[in-house]
Amino acid sequence: MFAIVGILVVFCAVIGGFVMEKGHIEVLLQPAELLIIAGAAAGTLLTANPGYILKGIAGGLMGVLKGSRIDKARYLSTLKMMYTLLNKVRKEGVLSIEQDIEKPQSSALFRAYPGFLADHSALDFVCDTMRMGITGGVEPFDMDQMMELDMEVHHHEATLPVNALATAADAMPGLGIVAAVLGVVITMGALGGPPEEIGRKVAAALVGTFLGILLCYGVAGPLSQHMSKIADEHNAYLHVLRVLLLAFLKGSAPLIAIEMARRAIPARVRPGFDEMEKHCKGQGAAAKAA
Repeated sequence: MFAIVGILVVFCAVIGGFVMEKGHIEVLLQPAELLIIAGAAAGTLLTANPGYILKGIAGGLMGVLKGSRIDKARYLSTLKMMYTLLNKVRKEGVLSIEQDIEKPQSSALFRAYPGFLADHSALDFVCDTMRMGITGGVEPFDMDQMMELDMEVHHHEATLPVNALATAADAMPGLGIVAAVLGVVITMGALGGPPEEIGRKVAAALVGTFLGILLCYGVAGPLSQHMSKIADEHNAYLHVLRVLLLAFLKGSAPLIAIEMARRAIPARVRPGFDEMEKHCKGQGAAAKAA
């Protein structure tokens, strides 16, 4: 939502200032120039990127419009879920969660947290790590290396659509120049005609440069930056899970592992200790009563 508001503010400020200087708004309405720039930018994206990156760009833009899903409530929900999972291991043994991690989609434990279940990268991260913990024979240090490698792969893949969109944004000023040059070519063909006609064609050519710069720095560039921040937020989320799982693999009690994970949560969305304990122990009491 804020992304849409921001884009509207950009256009309102630019067009509003133009109108305040007695500019004629109809001069800026040049669909041919917009077609050249937007179409060429879309073509460069199709040429430079395989299908999965294009799909990632579409998904990333939808994520920007919906807003970040990694908020305080998401962290609290995840801590509750992991506390329940680790308590089950502590009370019933590591084999008690074998079916949960092998078939998480049918696990009653994971199905109680649909937000986490829908996050396939985080779900696989937890299940793969716990699977190795059940198998045994792997030192916590090596498990930490595996998790770090997994995070690097996920983050690299998440930044590929960001870099592709940023590259297309950087090309837009150049494509605006292309549109302007084409406008100049058309203007040269109209020399000798009425001055008003030549003036309109020159204005149309200059609008091409204007649109290329505006779409780069006012739309596509900021959108790619927002996508990058969402990818960083998810990487921070995986880091919290990494801290939690590593603490448990080293033998820490569930509540201690949860507290260590809480300390790794970014400060702006970090719950307090009392708030976390209330949520976790409340979940435990509910499970025991059931």
